[in-house]
Amino acid sequence: MPQSGDFPASADRTAGTTATAAPPGAPPGGDDYLERRTLRRGSAGWLLLTGLGVAYVVSGDYSGWNFGLREGGFGGLAIATALMGLMYTCLVFSLAEMSSVLPTAGGGYGFARRALGPWGGFLTGTAILIEYVLAPAAIATFIGSYVESLHLFGLTSGWPVFLACFVVFIGVHLWGVGEALRFSFVVTAIAVAALVVFAAGALLSFDASGLTDIKVSDAAGANSWLPFGLMGIWAAFPFGMWFFLGVEGVPLAAEETKDPVKSLPKAMALSIGILVVLAVITLVPTAGAGGANALKDSGNPLVAALELANGGHSTALSQLVNYAGLAGLVASFFSLIYAGSRQLFALSRAGYLPRFLSLTSKRKAPYLGLIVPGALGFVLAALNADDGSRVLNMAVFGAAVSYVLMALSHIVLRRREPGLVRPYRTPGGTVTSSIAFLLAVAAVVATFLVDVQAALTALAVYAVAIGYFAFYSRKHLVASAPEEEFAALAAAEAELARD
Repeated sequence: MPQSGDFPASADRTAGTTATAAPPGAPPGGDDYLERRTLRRGSAGWLLLTGLGVAYVVSGDYSGWNFGLREGGFGGLAIATALMGLMYTCLVFSLAEMSSVLPTAGGGYGFARRALGPWGGFLTGTAILIEYVLAPAAIATFIGSYVESLHLFGLTSGWPVFLACFVVFIGVHLWGVGEALRFSFVVTAIAVAALVVFAAGALLSFDASGLTDIKVSDAAGANSWLPFGLMGIWAAFPFGMWFFLGVEGVPLAAEETKDPVKSLPKAMALSIGILVVLAVITLVPTAGAGGANALKDSGNPLVAALELANGGHSTALSQLVNYAGLAGLVASFFSLIYAGSRQLFALSRAGYLPRFLSLTSKRKAPYLGLIVPGALGFVLAALNADDGSRVLNMAVFGAAVSYVLMALSHIVLRRREPGLVRPYRTPGGTVTSSIAFLLAVAAVVATFLVDVQAALTALAVYAVAIGYFAFYSRKHLVASAPEEEFAALAAAEAELARD
């Protein structure tokens, strides 16, 4: 019986030894199947993983969240941010437990596969993939806007800038995961440091009246703090999520981590703690310095707040924040490419998606898992150059759906397998994951309140993927993939227990 979060046998084989085919479900290619699909072990410790968790998210502190002001006002967005922060905190602690039991590149897909079966694994993994493939496309358009506004190299936002982003940063990932994570860590540190400096500067111009300067509507429960009423809180959920969106991707680095059983829970707890602090020091000083009404439609709210506080003039601090915002966008763009490639790698290795997408290079990088979604992201960015927010809203839909399924996976595993050895246990147990589950369901519904077309488009993409699984890939799964073998071991143990 597996002990203390042991890898299943095939997960050990991914370190470079020979795999044994496991019919039925054994892929063509025989014993070298997993050898051609291995990642570089030991490339990251808890510090780089913490940086990765923050890097996924930090761009959301610089832009996007402020659109929630036009949905809920400052009070509505603040409450939505608090609730979404609670959801992410509960979810992260639930994922930390499951990642200590099954530390593989599948992340949420692997957890759901064990708890909810092949269908649950596929639905979760595909929802995560929608998030991590679409979000970089949206961020690429934001990078283009920043490059143009800063007059860098005389460039304007458009497909050449988007192409350069994908080519350069995918190239770094192809070079090696260690190099990629160190690059991400440095850029993220710059962006975080600038947020702290910004908050200090903005607080010097803080005016509490700016928090409530949006005109009060006639909606139910409306007042100066909730100008769009109680429903405005719900509609602001997706924007409150932007302060945390992506942090759940830390477990995707499991197979490239030193001592993942200990490193993953520690890094995830530190990441969410840092992000909660950053959300507070971004939301409150920005709205107070610039005024909620003036910032609700701004594409660059932090800089706009500083300039409004200075009579509309640029300052040295606003210029610093402007460049740091570009650094934050780069950090998130870069890290989300990493996360998407690892989720695609795991689903492909197990046969849920075409198997060739999980092939790795001599440097142990899933090169097709980087290039194929990168090409798709570039096309989406080019087609939505003037409206990256719609693509990002589609990504939020995928994220929210995956949160529902991952929280449910924790609840099911706790109740169905109470004796499973858990090196790390979620504080509060299923109460914690139940809170995450309920808030995630509310977040899914909220995506339709904000942008019905974006949510329906994401749902249509999801439906196509489900059709592929239903009619083809579920009959061609790879039994020797780590996540599949771990689930098979659980099924065998349950059968023995019944006998």
